[in-house]
Formats: sequence, structure tokens, C-alpha cells
Amino acid sequence: MAGLKIIQGGDVGRVYDLVGDHWVLGRSPECELVIDVAAVSRRHVILTKVDGKFFVQDLGSRNGTYINSQRVIDRGQLKHGDHMLICDILFEFFETAEQPGPVGHGLAGNIPEGSSLLAPLMIDSEEDADATSRIMATLDVSKGAGTLWRVSAKPEAQLLALVEISNNLGSTLSDREIFPKILDSLFKIFVQADRGFVVVRQRPDAEPVPVATKARRASDEETMRISRTIVRQAMQGKQAILSADASTDERFGMAQSIADFQIRSLICAPLITRDGEAMGVIQIDTSNQLSRFTDQDLQTLAGIANQAAIALDNARLHQEALSQVALQRDMEAAKQMQRALLPTKPPLVPGYHFFAYYESAFQVGGDYYDYVSLPEGRLAVVVGDVAGKGVPAAILMAKLSSDVRVWLTTEPNPAKALGNINQIFSSYGWDDRFVTMVVAVIDPRLHRLTLVNAGHMPPLLRDAAGKVSEIGGEQAGLPVGVIEDYEYESFECDFNPGDFVTIYTDGFSEAMNSQRELYGLERIECIIADKEIPPLQLGTKLLGDVRQFVGDYPQSDDMCLVCLGRE
Repeated sequence: MAGLKIIQGGDVGRVYDLVGDHWVLGRSPECELVIDVAAVSRRHVILTKVDGKFFVQDLGSRNGTYINSQRVIDRGQLKHGDHMLICDILFEFFETAEQPGPVGHGLAGNIPEGSSLLAPLMIDSEEDADATSRIMATLDVSKGAGTLWRVSAKPEAQLLALVEISNNLGSTLSDREIFPKILDSLFKIFVQADRGFVVVRQRPDAEPVPVATKARRASDEETMRISRTIVRQAMQGKQAILSADASTDERFGMAQSIADFQIRSLICAPLITRDGEAMGVIQIDTSNQLSRFTDQDLQTLAGIANQAAIALDNARLHQEALSQVALQRDMEAAKQMQRALLPTKPPLVPGYHFFAYYESAFQVGGDYYDYVSLPEGRLAVVVGDVAGKGVPAAILMAKLSSDVRVWLTTEPNPAKALGNINQIFSSYGWDDRFVTMVVAVIDPRLHRLTLVNAGHMPPLLRDAAGKVSEIGGEQAGLPVGVIEDYEYESFECDFNPGDFVTIYTDGFSEAMNSQRELYGLERIECIIADKEIPPLQLGTKLLGDVRQFVGDYPQSDDMCLVCLGRE
């Protein structure tokens, strides 16, 4: 199997299967491989397969075809791994038994923002900074063009074209559809126009690139070039420009490119966004000196450009809204997947009871807890807090949770198990990422509790008499991920009847109300020490008190609470 894969510009990663003996690539829908990019000729290049070899022949395209940076003059051969450049689209040719990616049949989207290998339409030209202006007229549109519609009585065809533009701008939310339709209508208004084009910035810091072109004659379209000099002048000055003879207009510095393109009279209007930035231009020009554009033409184009800029803003806002909806959908799926990693119900251990609560600050978070069944009837209760919030923390949490389960079930000593977990986590090389964690192992046969603390807040133990104390603080070690070969220590104690252990993340102690006050450790200890609250209700009571304290103030951190007690 052979094929072409886009590796730069256009739909990167798209693969085209080459099945058969010949394939024409170009902008025309009649081509076998359609490249819907304005800089590409209608029939740009043909690929043929002869005796198992693949050859490329340019069909007289205006921007040429390149193989490994060498322009194809007559015919060139493609070999496995070769690069073929058509305008700004860079393909990689492959011959393999397997298909490397998804198959497509055309390029979607606007023209890419440029290629370091070739810039086929936007042409730089020399400018004379000292030249004085001979422009016939300019129109300041930097503050909007709402008052620029001073169109005098025109033939019916021109009025219909204006209505057509207005309808098109109001009925589309796709920037790919806006500008070709505008150019079609402009050619009905300006019957003297030979060529027209629209260039647009894809990003505020990017160079403008062509998104639509139109020529009165097919021969002009095949040889069309765009002078960056004129485009830059209109965008930087935020002025609509009318020039009677661009080739002699000193405002453009006698640019050679303008003379080469045979541009005579032109009108060029910038597209100004709502925030006053120039995102591109619409330009109409003619090479016929007997059919110059007028002041009225300039006002008309400036008004249309203003409306087009609003439509483009709306189209981009619509695309951003669609992207946000897709992102929200993905985040909701990620939230459900993360929830699936957490226990769905408490463990059944005779004589013991459990309570757990988890809520991330965002849709996904870095706190987590788990119950891990161990050999000989033991149970490990794990609470962790990954540094950070959101998606990065959630990814680390998912990876860490699997490592925790593996090592706790294979290493009998909890301290050594946590040491192995730390070693694996540190080896991943996540800079500035660490995890605080508590592993509490219950042995219900001996009623013993073993704690290993990796930089986490010490758990709180309430005994049968109601006394509350921190446990395991002196043996607490460094967070996971700080030092690769760190050795952890264990804390052990009897788990007596009525004992109750609370493990929490800082989302509880640092929960904040609208007065910017923290809930604090003292309030947690006060709730736990309340003898009027039965042990089975302590977890629920603590959670309710935190919620009442916070009120409607938005949650700022992930919250995780796990309680375990002996009846």
C-alpha cells in the first residue's frame, strides 16, 4: 500500500490512500484528491504509478510542486519517506503494508498560516519609508464603519448584491463560507473589478493569510499574487485605501511587486474586530485604468468590510462556543471515569464501620482514596492528595492509584510498600509534582492499626472516652516524589473498641467562607471530640458542619474525607 500523509499545514495527520494508477491533486472537486485551499490550482499535480514506481508531474500550477525542497520541473519520482510540498501543505509519501492513520478525501478548514518552505501568495515588497503619499483617498475605520453606508442610487443589480451580502452575513456562522460569498457579491457591485481577495489572521500574533480569492478571468486566477505591502498598510493604519494607480502610489514605496502584478486602481478595507484590532483586509483591484474606483466605491467596501468583520467575530465566537461544549463533554466523561476509580461502597469488615466523601474543586481532581484488601484478612485504607488540581493532577492520581494497589498487595510491610511506590513515582520524572499520602492498615484479627504517612496531615484518633489526638506525626516522612530512595517508618497502635480515626485532605481544613475565613483544624477537632455525636455519625456530622460554614462560597480545593472506627 502507498499513500500520502499530511505532516504540515492543513489537516495534519490526514492520510490519503493511493489506490489505482493515477491521481490528480487540486482544488477542483473533479480531482481524485481534493485540496480545498485557495493557493492550490484547480488541477495542480498528477501522480502516476508506472511499473511499481510513483512519479509526480506538475500541471502548470501557479505555485509549483516541490519534492524534498526541489521544484518539480518536468517529472519527479517519489520514494518512501520523501516530502512533497504543494503550497503550504507538506505531504510525506510512504509505501508500507500498514496504513499509518485515518484516511481522508480532502483538506478542511482555512488556508494554514504559512510555511517556512514556501509562501505562495503573500509576497513581501520593498517600501520607501520617506515616500510621500499620493493616495487619492483614505477612510478611517478604526472606530467602526457604522456610518459608512453612503451608497447613492445604483442600478438594481448593485442594490440586490448589497442585500445579498447582508443576507449571507446574517445567515452563516462559518468563516469558511463568509468570504467567498462576499467576493461573489462584490463582483456584482464593482463590475470593473478584475481580482479580489480576503486575507485574515488566524491568531492575533500571526501573519494574515489568504482565505478567499476571486478573479474575473480564469487566467488571472492562475497567476494571482497578493502584495503584503498594501495589506500591511491598510491593517497598520486601520484605514480603507483608494488608489487610482497603485503602481505609482508613493504610499506603497513604489513596490516592485505591485508593478509586477499589474495592479492599477484598487480599494482595500481592513476588517476591524469589536476590540479595535485589524484581523485582515478585503481588497478589490483592476488593471484597467479607464475603470478606476471612486470615493463612493471606497465607502461601500469599507461598510461591507465592517459588517464582514462582525460576522467573522460571530463565527469565531460560535466556534469557540462549540469547542467549549465539546470540552465540557470530554471533561464530564473524564469525571465519570475518575469516579469509577474510587470505591463504590465501604468494605465489609466485621466489627468496623467506614465513611468516605470525595468532591473535586473542578470536574476532575487530584485527591483520592481507596480500600485495598490485603492477604490474611487485612485491609488498607489509602488517602492521597496530588499537588495541583484539575486534569494534570487527575492523570497523576489515576496512575498512582494503580501503583498503590500493586505494591500494597505484593509487599507485606506497608512502609516498604510506600517506599516502592515513591521510587516508581519519582522515576517518572514529573518535575514539581508530589503526593502526600496516608496508608492505614487494619488487622481485624489482632485489632491493630499500622500507619505510614508520606508528608500528609496526621490522622486524628478519638478514643472511647472522647479524647482526640494526632497519631503517627513523629514517624511521618516526605511526600511521594521528593526523594527517590526515601525510607518510610511505620506507626502502630491497638485499635480498641470505640476508637475512631479521621483522615482528611487540606480541602477540609482550608475550606473557605465568603468572609475568606478558613474552617481550620480546631473546628475539625471540636466536631470529632463532641461526645454527644455517636461514632457512626461523626463523618456525616463533620461534612455537614463544613458545608454550613462554607455556605454558597465556591469550593477552591479538592476535598476528601475517610473515617474508620471500631464498634
